[in-house]
Order: sequence, then C-alpha cells, then structure tokens
Amino acid sequence: MTPIQFWTFLFILLSFGLYIYIAWRSRVRETSGFYVAGQGIPTVANGAAVAADWMSAASFISMAGLVAFLGYDGAIYLMGWTGGYVLLALLLAPYLRKWGKFTVPEYVGDRYSELVRTMAAGAAIFVSFTYVVGQMRGGGIVFSRFLGLPIPGGVAVAMAIIFTYAVLGGMKGITWTQVAQYSVLIVAYLIPGFAIAQRLTGFPVPQVTFGTLLNELNALSVQFGLPNYTEPFTARPQIDVFLVTLSLMIGTAGLPHVIIRFYTTRTVRGARYSAFWALLFIALLYTTAPAIGVFSKYNLLEGVDGQPIDQLPQWIGNWEATGLVTIAEGIDVIDSVSNNPADGADLTVDNDILVLATPEIAGLPAPIVGLVAAGGLAAAMSTAAGLLLVISSSVSHDVYFRRFKTGASEREQLRVGRIAMGAGVLVAGFFGVNPPGFVAQIVAFAFGLAASSFFPIIVLGIFWKRCNAQGAAAGLLTGLTFTTVYMIGTLYLGWPHVLGISPEGIGAIGALLNFLVTIAVSKMTPPPPAHLREMIESIRYPAARRAVPAAVATGRSDRT
Repeated sequence: MTPIQFWTFLFILLSFGLYIYIAWRSRVRETSGFYVAGQGIPTVANGAAVAADWMSAASFISMAGLVAFLGYDGAIYLMGWTGGYVLLALLLAPYLRKWGKFTVPEYVGDRYSELVRTMAAGAAIFVSFTYVVGQMRGGGIVFSRFLGLPIPGGVAVAMAIIFTYAVLGGMKGITWTQVAQYSVLIVAYLIPGFAIAQRLTGFPVPQVTFGTLLNELNALSVQFGLPNYTEPFTARPQIDVFLVTLSLMIGTAGLPHVIIRFYTTRTVRGARYSAFWALLFIALLYTTAPAIGVFSKYNLLEGVDGQPIDQLPQWIGNWEATGLVTIAEGIDVIDSVSNNPADGADLTVDNDILVLATPEIAGLPAPIVGLVAAGGLAAAMSTAAGLLLVISSSVSHDVYFRRFKTGASEREQLRVGRIAMGAGVLVAGFFGVNPPGFVAQIVAFAFGLAASSFFPIIVLGIFWKRCNAQGAAAGLLTGLTFTTVYMIGTLYLGWPHVLGISPEGIGAIGALLNFLVTIAVSKMTPPPPAHLREMIESIRYPAARRAVPAAVATGRSDRT
C-alpha cells in the first residue's frame, strides 16, 4: 500500500465511521423525523447541512476543473449556483416554510390539486435521479484513484455507504451527518488551497493571490495553442453563457432537495437565519474555487511544458491508470493539452480529476492528498443522501400514501420510502458507471430540469393568486418535456445546438415556456377557489394585512 493509499484509507475509514455512527444515533421511527427531522434542527447546524447538501461532488470535484479549462466562461457555474442560492433564500424559502408542508410536491398539491401533486412528485424523482448520478460518479472516481478500485467497484462502495446511513436516520440522521460532512469537505478544500497559494505566490490566501498568476497563465495557454485564460466567450457563445448561468440560478431555486431543508428548522425565522449561515458556509468554498482552478491549470501546464514522455510528473501515471488521463500514442514531447478527447491533444485530462489531483500536481504530502479524497467523498455522499430522501418522500408520501393507500400507517410509509430509496440507489449507481457527461455537466442537466419544471409554478403559486391547477399542470408538463427532449436530442441523437444553446442552458428556455403556458392557461380557465386565494394572502403577509374575505370572494384582488 502506497502512502497516499494509506492516508486515504485512514481518512475515509474515520469519516465514514463517523457518518454511520451519527446515522445510528439519529435513527427515526416516525415520518416527521424521517422527512423533516421533526423540525428541530438549530439554525447554524441547518445552515451547515444546507451548504453540504447544496455543494455536491460537482462543486467540490468538478467545478474548479471546469473553471480551469473554460477560463472566464467557467464563471457560469460560480455565478449561477451562488446567485441561485440567494434567489432561493430570499424569494422562496421563507414562504414555503410558512406553508408548513413536508415536501415540494405537497406544497404544489395543496396550492393546486392532487393531479399537479402527482406530476410534481414525478418531476422531483426525475430531477433527483439525474442529480444523484453525478454524485455516484464522483464517488467512483475517488475510490478508483486512491484505493485502486475500478470505477464500477468504487460506485458500488459509494452506493452501499449512502444507502446505509440514509435509510437508518432519514432526514434527522442525514442532517447531522451533513454537518460532519461539511466540516470534512471544507477543511479538505481549504488546506490545499492555502498550501498551494503559499508555494506559488508566497502568501497563503488563495482568494487574494491567484490573480497574480493570470498573466503567466495566459502566456502558457497561448504557448499550448489554447485561448487566453481571461478572454471571455472562447469556450461558449455569449448567449449560452447567459442562458446556462440563468438556468443554474433558477434551477437552484427550484431544487426540491434544497427547498426541503428549510422545513427542518423550528420556526420561519429559523429558516431565514439558516439561509444566512448556509450562504456564509458556501462562500468559503466558492471564493476558493476560482483560485484552485487557476493554480491547478498553471501547475498542469508548467509541469508538462516541453517534457519528454518518459520524464512526465508521477501524478500523470497515477491518474492514467484510472483512464481519466490519456497520452496520445506516437509522441515524444507534450505540446498540447485538452479536456476533450475529441481534440486529439497530446495530453487529455478529465475535468473531474483536477481538484483531486491538485495536491499531487503541487507535490503536497500524502496526508493532504488523502484528506482531499475524503472531502470529495463527503461532498458526493452528502448531496446524494438528500436527493435519495426526496425520491423516497415523493414515492412514499406523495404517490403511495396520497394516491394509492391513504390509510397507510407511518410504519408502512417508512417501509415504502426505504424501498424506494434502495431502488433509487441501484438506478443511480448504474448511470454513475455509465454517465452522460462530466460530473458538473450532469448536475447542470438536473438544474435545467428543475428550472423548467418547479421554479415557475412555485413562484407563480406564491406571488400570483390567479394561477390555478390547470395552468400549473400545463406549464410543468410543457417546460419539463421541452427541456428533456432537447437534452436527449443534443446528447444522444446528434441534434445541433440551436443558436449555440447547450443542453446545460436549455432549462432557462424551458422555464420561460413554463411561465408563458401557465399564465395563458390560468387566464383562460376559472380562478382558484376564494379560500385558497385567501390562504395564499396569509402566507405572503402578516395576519393583520390579510385580504378582506369579501373582496377576495368577488375576485377584485385576483391581479395581486
């Protein structure tokens, strides 16, 4: 066993032992504890759990790699995901928490109808499956490189661990596990960042110092035939940069596994403070990611610049064994580097390895390499558990209990939920072994699906009392179908990107169609009942400012 494998195994064993212990101590036997942790989580802890749930393997493993290879255009992930969280925290979370339901489909069902609830549950399952695939893939990559397992074997181990602690503890166990996972992942992300900043710039604050390397990185990029790192719109058309950013932003605000987090606090005020703490915890990683991207790209290019094949750094051979780094045949010296195998470059480096490989690239000691591996797994496991809980609650609570067996006991609902969670792990594991793209790219697809399905009907449901069930059903179906068809066509059927819009950005167009169809159909059909419009008014305003029932009944306040 190499030193890197020893330290990786040690950190993973300790951290995973902690996660399972927490899940065992937090195990639940009632649905309120399984789905919303009994609404008893303190605000700071809930903020850390939100941050861990939201910062998935895409944020930890893949995002800095995309920033490294996309350069300026990689800012779409930083702006979209962070801006989307702010949008969720300010625009939606307090109102949804005040509504007081377990799940997003439950809110949709109360606001619109049982049919829309079932449609929303199906959409939640579909979005969550897409998202969890990226987490399984991230776990497989970590196990493959650092423990010598093949990627399918690594995915299988990740599946077993996630299933164990998610099924035991439900939301309560997952929440406290995610607090521990956030602590692991943020330490694992910041320590290498500080160490590499000190080594390259002489000052150990990466957020401040990475800009001093940009001119040198631009020169190295040009030398390798790549665009200037800081030049905009070289990797994507301008319209796609805008639409991907918007899609990630409104997709974040519509993600069911993040929204449900705001139901776990004791009060509405607690939900607001949780949002503040989560944003602070998220900012620690998201202000470091661009620096990690710059440092890793600089170290990568400088380390292979003009090097003969037999004198390449050791980390390349280590990662070549996983199949995520490839060297072209018949070359003597590395003259070109790419992240896309279709480019035919001398050296091809997968986006998903740069953060995990950064300590090795920079020559940091083996314990730090092992810590980063444990952090990557913590990020993947935390988000995957939250997503599996959404799948479980959607199947057991919103479909089985509401549509098929309304008299089901809590014990029966929990059993169905756990079976659904197990099935979800198996399906996600299969696609984790056979993914449709990079980890962050897969996650971007999930955000696009959430943007085109949930965001419009949630926003209109809160801020437009005239929105009705017919409009919501038509809008959700239109937006989700359009986005899904475009993604499948461009990814698997060879369709061209219309106007340069990528499958990651099409969710914004799907959301626009959802808005338009929902509004048009709602206008052409009868308004919601008076009692429902009054209830919406009570959610938006304090009780003293509720609409006068007579005015609501006559429909004069419909245009609120």
